[in-house]
Amino acid sequence: MTDLETLRSALREPPAEGFAEPDLDAIMTKGRRIRRRRRLATGGGGIAAAVVTVLVIVGAVALKEPAQRPLPPAASAPAVSAPVASSPVPPQPAPASPTITAAPADRPFGEPIPLGVKGEGGRELVLYAFAIEEPQMPDVSFGLQVAYRSQSGEYDALLASNEFKGSDRSFGFHAVDGGDVIRGTFVPVFGYFAGPAARITSTVRGKPVEAKAIPWSEDPSVVIFWFDGAQVESAGVLTPLVAYDAKGQRLTK
Repeated sequence: MTDLETLRSALREPPAEGFAEPDLDAIMTKGRRIRRRRRLATGGGGIAAAVVTVLVIVGAVALKEPAQRPLPPAASAPAVSAPVASSPVPPQPAPASPTITAAPADRPFGEPIPLGVKGEGGRELVLYAFAIEEPQMPDVSFGLQVAYRSQSGEYDALLASNEFKGSDRSFGFHAVDGGDVIRGTFVPVFGYFAGPAARITSTVRGKPVEAKAIPWSEDPSVVIFWFDGAQVESAGVLTPLVAYDAKGQRLTK
């Protein structure tokens, strides 16, 4: 028998052991798992590759861009400016106060009037006139001052008031002020009347009140007055001030 015939005879013989039929479902499931793993692996590799690519691109861009440099300051706002020499400005005179003049004199202008009130340190409260010399107010020569007076005769000013337009002795009421608590002491409402006044009255919420009035020792045609603080708490509550002469005739409207 030739070799070809021997090969043919071997091929015709049945196998010594039978083969089981193939499990197609198992084979397909295993194949899907293999394919899934490959897809995941391929996807992961793609993501990794994409990240690397992005990093490479960013790095390339960073290498290509020049380094940032600080911008120079704007020309309109220089960082350093040289001092500019300026000629001295002559002092300007201070404007005159519309209501109160310079500080009153150390000593009263005329006799001080006790107000019957004691305040800080047991010192009595007094009311007196003080001299004024203001070129801007040529027709105003005095004002009124409320002050403490110590036993040694020293004065500690609290509140000053004076006329600031026209004449200080024009007919009528002038320098009405007060009704304030200053350094713990109530300063009563006070003022003066230029004219032959013997009585000065007013009303507070419809109730009549009368001031204490004393002619000024330097000029009896000027009457200095003040109200009791228990009756008049401020000048704003007086409606209105009225002056009467010695005969009881009304001097003001």
